[in-house]
Amino acid sequence: MRQNKIIMRSLALLGALFFFGNSFAQISLSVNKQTIKKIIPQIEKISGYSIFYTDKLPNLDTKKDLNVSNASLETILQELFKGTKISFEIKANKQILLFQQTNKSTGAKKKVTGRIVDENDEPLIGASVIIKGSTQGTITNIDGEYTLENVPEKATLTVSYVGYIPASVSVNGKNAINVVLQEDSKTLEEVVVIGYGTVKKKDLTGAVGSVGGAEVAARKTTSLSTALQGTIPGLMVTRNNNAPGANADKIYVRGITTIGNSDPLVIVDGVPGDINSVNANDVESISVLKDAASAAIYGSRAAAGVILVTTKRASDKELSLTYNGEFGWEIPTAEPEVVGVQRFLEMANELRYTDNPDGGKYQAYSEDQVNNWVKNNATNPNQYPITDWQDLILEKSATRQSHSIHLSGGSKVVKTKASLAYDEVGGLYGSRYFQRYTLRVNNDFNITQKLSATLDFNIKRTKHHMPQFTPFGMMRYMPAIYAGVWDDGRIAEGKSGANPYGLMKLGGTTEKWYTALGGKASIDFKPFDGFKISAIVAPRFNYDKFKTFKKAASYTLADDPNTIGGYLDNSGLYNTTKLSETRNDSYNVTTQLIANYAKKFAGNHDINLMAGYENYYQYIEELGADRDGYVLTNFPYLNNGPKDLIGNSGKGKEYAYRSYFGRVMYSYADRYLFQANIRHDGSSRFAKKHRWGTFPSFSAGWVLSEENFMKNLNWDWLSFLKIRATWGALGNERIGDFPYMSTIAFGNTIFYQNNGIYFDQTASQQKYAIENVTWEKTESTDIGLDISFLNNRLRVNGDYYWKNTKDMLLAMAIPDFLGFSDPDVNAGKMSTKGYELNVSWNDHIGDFSYGIAINFSDFTSKMGDLQGTQFLGDKVKMEGSEFNEWYGYVSDGLFLTEEDLKNSPKINDKNTQLGDIKYKDISGPDGVPDGKISPEYDRVLLGSSLPHFLYGGNINLGYKNFDLSLAFQGVGKQNARLAREMVEPFRNNYGNFPAIIDGNYWSPYNTDEQNAVAKYPRLTHVNKSSNYAMSDYWLFNGGYFRLKNVTLGYTFPKEWMKAIGIKGARIYASASDLFCLNNYPKGWDPEMGVSEYPITTSILLGVSVNF
Repeated sequence: MRQNKIIMRSLALLGALFFFGNSFAQISLSVNKQTIKKIIPQIEKISGYSIFYTDKLPNLDTKKDLNVSNASLETILQELFKGTKISFEIKANKQILLFQQTNKSTGAKKKVTGRIVDENDEPLIGASVIIKGSTQGTITNIDGEYTLENVPEKATLTVSYVGYIPASVSVNGKNAINVVLQEDSKTLEEVVVIGYGTVKKKDLTGAVGSVGGAEVAARKTTSLSTALQGTIPGLMVTRNNNAPGANADKIYVRGITTIGNSDPLVIVDGVPGDINSVNANDVESISVLKDAASAAIYGSRAAAGVILVTTKRASDKELSLTYNGEFGWEIPTAEPEVVGVQRFLEMANELRYTDNPDGGKYQAYSEDQVNNWVKNNATNPNQYPITDWQDLILEKSATRQSHSIHLSGGSKVVKTKASLAYDEVGGLYGSRYFQRYTLRVNNDFNITQKLSATLDFNIKRTKHHMPQFTPFGMMRYMPAIYAGVWDDGRIAEGKSGANPYGLMKLGGTTEKWYTALGGKASIDFKPFDGFKISAIVAPRFNYDKFKTFKKAASYTLADDPNTIGGYLDNSGLYNTTKLSETRNDSYNVTTQLIANYAKKFAGNHDINLMAGYENYYQYIEELGADRDGYVLTNFPYLNNGPKDLIGNSGKGKEYAYRSYFGRVMYSYADRYLFQANIRHDGSSRFAKKHRWGTFPSFSAGWVLSEENFMKNLNWDWLSFLKIRATWGALGNERIGDFPYMSTIAFGNTIFYQNNGIYFDQTASQQKYAIENVTWEKTESTDIGLDISFLNNRLRVNGDYYWKNTKDMLLAMAIPDFLGFSDPDVNAGKMSTKGYELNVSWNDHIGDFSYGIAINFSDFTSKMGDLQGTQFLGDKVKMEGSEFNEWYGYVSDGLFLTEEDLKNSPKINDKNTQLGDIKYKDISGPDGVPDGKISPEYDRVLLGSSLPHFLYGGNINLGYKNFDLSLAFQGVGKQNARLAREMVEPFRNNYGNFPAIIDGNYWSPYNTDEQNAVAKYPRLTHVNKSSNYAMSDYWLFNGGYFRLKNVTLGYTFPKEWMKAIGIKGARIYASASDLFCLNNYPKGWDPEMGVSEYPITTSILLGVSVNF
């Protein structure tokens, strides 16, 4: 938008210099019975002048005959408007203002002057200033100044300018009125990136969501994928931890498309890439192609949607240097709570008692231990330890910092945009940290008037360092009665060697390095106006290194620091020292040849044609090696390990595709829009006879607000109205490598020969392959509405869609005696339906600006015909079910009476007692209840496990130099499960008791009234498999609202900065993941895995300085 302003001002200045010569130039025009409205564009074309008027101007539909030769522009206009109520004024900047002739009024009127500028105090040339309710007005000159005669005392002036939010100002007797217009970055003229091109938002026919780089950068995360959470309707981004350097766990576009890979295709600057390889500060915009009409141009890889990332490029402005710096802290939001020592001892005894009442009430711990443990801890902490495992292991906070330098500028010939960034995030335990370096350089060259080129380069280098043992799982269920350290600080035994603190400190380290280098070179040739040929080559190299040095971890006795008591971790994994290393190297190269032709003809016809060719090749090679039994535990190198305990592995693969594609875009009078795409793809993953697929799409749009019958309604409140419809076919070829080929595996085989047994290596076929395996196919239909109100201040976009997938890859069951694994066949079906809604409002009142945007979306993905195949478990995929629908028993409360216990069916008759969960008998072998609870007949579908009613949004406020932004995101409803880690007592046979169940479970020590309202079953070990089996008893609404980010900033006045040689500066404070409202047990987060790194709140202080 800034570049457009500079161009407009330059053109205006040029017009002023040549005004007199052009205004009296001799021109000719001949028309017959055409309306004034249709003649005006012809005059603009032959004169080079821009003519401004409003649609309320009278006589625009009056038909005229004109036949003038070698006449001045003024003469032609006088002849055109003769006999009408239209007057004109020729300005000194090649602009003509049309207005209605008005009669003299007896009311008091005056002259009003003023100046119209933007937020940087730059004049707006050609801004329209009109008296509201009339057609009387004027436009600003080259200095942004205007003069209006005969203005009523109580009139209201409406000021507007293309790309800016209109403003209304009351005259109220004032003679001078200056107005500052705010840039409208979301105007309908905004360009949206689509596949292999761009389109104006108002001309868009497909379902494309977009978000600006400033919005994702404001999320203050090192992961670009995570920053997208809640920004675009229909884009579902999930995470299960917030570890340093962690990326989004899953990204879905409009639900689930297949039981296989539903990850969207990611395109960075026109070629396949990694979304997390881009620094958020380098992003210009991100577009999400959601429907088939938008995504079909990418063919076989687009069934799950496409994400287009466009990075920033330079303009031909003067050179500028910007520094951004941030420093802050990562603070854990919460950790799951467990009961203290006293309640642990009491509840452990109660658990034993309920399982074995005859054993008495002190089976686990004696009465003396229960009554005196806390007191004895003061005098003998080694024998009576009290360990706060979370306090021992976790830091209160971890630091983080980010620094980046951005260089931008150039000339008409060469433009360069370069950025260098460093990010570091510390961990909450041990010596964990994450580091990232990114460098990106984008160059543009205008070689000749017809020939241009680009040369881009980017590099990303990351490092993860962490203890080899991740403590969270064990830490969260380890009771406080076991010692993490002895009283003198030495590592203690824990529980029979299970000590998460000791393993974290002594168990070794893991390090991961990742380096990615990418480049792109292109040449654009424009042989004539409207036609462009582009040749592109883009290589990318990836180097992955993984190194883990697992050390033998031992502890010494409490009373003898010189005697080893044993090894930590009673599973035996940490009784030797082992080094494992992996190298994964890959490279890929994309080549493209694309031709574009754009032409406007006959005044109202716009056509854009595109045809292209693309080739992609990828090669991956992996090498692994390990050695065990190290004696020197401080030298993690393979050559230092024993030669008799070694291992190695390696593999490699390659993949390629080739594509031909094309697109037609047509627009008539900005009202009727049409687009067609086609792509012909060939993939190396399939056999030659089934390698190619063709994927077409069609879309159309109708801009009703441009129709005369709509304009004649004089609905000033309606700014824009468009309806859209699309259909297309997409493919999915990401179904594994070479599924049509049988695989051979090597292994040791037992032979019996000469009365002896020996082993020898052999090769055998493992898989029976079917050659005609081919694409999974998805057809998608979308109906959309785009509508704007009140001068585009209020915008609403809505879509309803449905998708049908067929030929999903399924494993076909074959007889076991064949000795092969089940082959893959194209047999499955599934469907997805959903809707999306996006609403935004932007306005300002004087110096106060405000904007709010909120989006909603929902989808349902259901399984169709799966040819009898079922994917069973706690979450299932079976015909008629939703994708990953919960599958389990139907509960009927708890057993509260002996009679009920005696007369009801049970999963486990022997161990079920009062206080256990009661299940309903749903069916049996004959289709009717059989008096038994069995997994074969009594488990049913319990509802979707996926989130529903997803929403997100942001609020932006500004007052003079202050700005405040808030971003939020959430889920309205989700059938979430209380995982066993959250509620199960005595987890892993020695774990602690979750604090949330204390006082809320069935107990033999409760009254009948207390047990009648008990929320959780009794404490038990012998019947926990029945109580904690998958059932609706453990389902709850896991919806949540999360405040993603709050940022408060202040921009220093430019006058202050100029005095010290700085163009601009801003300081800000930001908080991410500040709070979350949800129904989860205290200490658990909706996005936190049960054994994963917690969600953290980030507090940042930042500064941005522009030189």
